[in-house]
Amino acid sequence: MIIAVRPVDSSKGAQWQVCLDQQAITFRSEQEARHFVATLEARLQAPHELPHHELPRYEPELRP
Repeated sequence: MIIAVRPVDSSKGAQWQVCLDQQAITFRSEQEARHFVATLEARLQAPHELPHHELPRYEPELRP
């Protein structure tokens, strides 16, 4: 995933965008944008365990 932080000019004044591939999220300041990126990267790099589901045991029917 490509993550970029860039300044943007808008009708609301100078803002900052975090671009994640094709998605852009706008922030009021560079500090907010960089804090978001730091949190996102930490979560992406954190260890993740896959849920472990046991499959039901196959027990053939006993027919008389």
